[in-house]
Amino acid sequence: MKIGYARGSTMEQNLDLQLDALEKVGVERLFTEKVSGTKKALPELDRCLDVLRSGDILIVYKLDRIVSNIKHLIELSEKLEELGVNLVSICDSIDTTTPVGKAMFNMIGVIAELEGTKTDLEKARGRIEVNPEDHPSALDLYDWDWEIEGITKMTGVSEEELYSMLKERSEKG
Repeated sequence: MKIGYARGSTMEQNLDLQLDALEKVGVERLFTEKVSGTKKALPELDRCLDVLRSGDILIVYKLDRIVSNIKHLIELSEKLEELGVNLVSICDSIDTTTPVGKAMFNMIGVIAELEGTKTDLEKARGRIEVNPEDHPSALDLYDWDWEIEGITKMTGVSEEELYSMLKERSEKG
């Protein structure tokens, strides 16, 4: 079954764009809510996850509608894997129903986890330095046609840093 989840960050946010996209891909059951993704309680997301069964496909408009940070992404990935559920993120071009999509999603999680560990170690040492070479996933995500906003949220690389890395890469040839 194709199950959709749409979330607005505020009560005023219009969900029509998300709902239209989810309808176009054939979502059979839909869960919606309007609450900040940084809140611990997302009751409709919890309900959505409770009804998922092995073989289902969870479809979202964008990953940032269902997760608010890397930790949430990793937790969601593990939960879906445990349930035998695939994930499709329409705007992020992620589709774990395909071998390539599953590999890409898993790679993003692994890279994110490694980057988080490195950042934690640097914080513990009292230094944080942003080095383009420390963020290969940002360039990979750009190459996979991710939107800039999604890349910055997923990797922590600012828009300026990303454009600087792209410029440096093009100059190297």
